[in-house]
Amino acid sequence: MMPEQRIQPIRWQDDRVVILDQTLLPGKQEHLQCGRASEIAEAIRALRVRGAPLIGIAAAYGIALAAQGDPGGLLGRVEEAAELLRATRPTARNLFWAIDRMVARVREGASADALREEARGIHREDAETCRRIGAHGAELLNDGARVLTICNTGALATGGSGTALGVIRAAHAVGKRVEVLACETRPLLQGARLTMWELMQDGIPGTLITDSMAGTCLARGLVDIVITGADRIARNGDTANKIGTYTLAVLAQHHRVPFYVAAPMSTVDLSLADGTEIPIEERDGDEVRGFRGVPAAPPGAPAFNPAFDVTPADLIRGIITERGVLREPYRQSLGQSR
Repeated sequence: MMPEQRIQPIRWQDDRVVILDQTLLPGKQEHLQCGRASEIAEAIRALRVRGAPLIGIAAAYGIALAAQGDPGGLLGRVEEAAELLRATRPTARNLFWAIDRMVARVREGASADALREEARGIHREDAETCRRIGAHGAELLNDGARVLTICNTGALATGGSGTALGVIRAAHAVGKRVEVLACETRPLLQGARLTMWELMQDGIPGTLITDSMAGTCLARGLVDIVITGADRIARNGDTANKIGTYTLAVLAQHHRVPFYVAAPMSTVDLSLADGTEIPIEERDGDEVRGFRGVPAAPPGAPAFNPAFDVTPADLIRGIITERGVLREPYRQSLGQSR
C-alpha cells in the first residue's frame, strides 16, 4: 500500500486555487492564493508550480477560475484564459492536453460548477495514474536497486506520488530496498531542492550529486537503472525532459545500464512524428548566470538556457505509463495504448 500523500502542491479551496510556491523550497513553505487565471499563468511561468502533470492540473483549475461569474460570458472568459495559459510554457504536453479538455467541456455546454468538477477530476485521475505508473515501474526494480534520476518527478510535479519518483516510492512501499542518486539539476536545482526534500520526507535513502558526476557514478558501477520523467513524448518515442536527461541516456547506454522514462499517456503527443518537432522552451539567461539573485558569472556574460533536451527513442529501454511498460517499436506501442 502506498503511504498517505503528505505533500499537496495544489488544491481548490473556497473558490480559489492554493499553490505551494516551489521557488521557495526547501527553506520556506508558503502558499499562493490564486483567484484568477492570470495568477495561475504567472505561477506556471515563474515555476512556482512546475512539473508537466502538475502544470496541466494548474491550468485546468485556471480555466475553472475563469468560468466563475456571469454564465452569459463563460465561453469568452474560458477561451481568453485558455490562450493566456497556453502561452506560459511551450514544451509540456500535459498543459495543452488539460486546457483542450476543459475548453471542449465548455463548448459542450458545461457550467462553471461542471468545469470546477472537471478540473478536480483531472487532479484525481493524475493521482491514480501516478499510482499505476508506480506499480508497473516498481516491478523493474530489484531489491537493493540503485536508481539515478534527474530533476523532480514526485508529488511536487504531479497530482499524486509522482512518475519516476512514484516508481521509487512504490518499490519502497512494498519493502524493496532502494537507493537514489539525485542529480542536482542545473540551473535551478530542482533535484537538490525538491527531490532530496521529498526523499528525506519519506525516509528513502538518497544521495545528492552534481549533474557532472553522473558519468563517474555510472563508471564506478554505482547505478543499476536510470529513470527520468518526461514533458512531451513524440509518437516515435523521442522524449523531451529536463536539460541533462539526454546526457544521462547516452552515458547509460555506454555503461550498459537500462534507461527508462516514466510518464502518463497525457504526455504523449501523437501529432509529432519525432523529437525534432518538440518545441523546446528557452528561459532567461539570468537563471544560468546566478541563483536566487546571487551572481555566479560576470555581469552580462552570454548564457544559453534551454530548459529541456530530447532523448532519442533508441536510447530508451521502455516508457513506464499507467497502461504498463511500453517497448519499441514505440510508434506501435504508444499508438495502441491510447
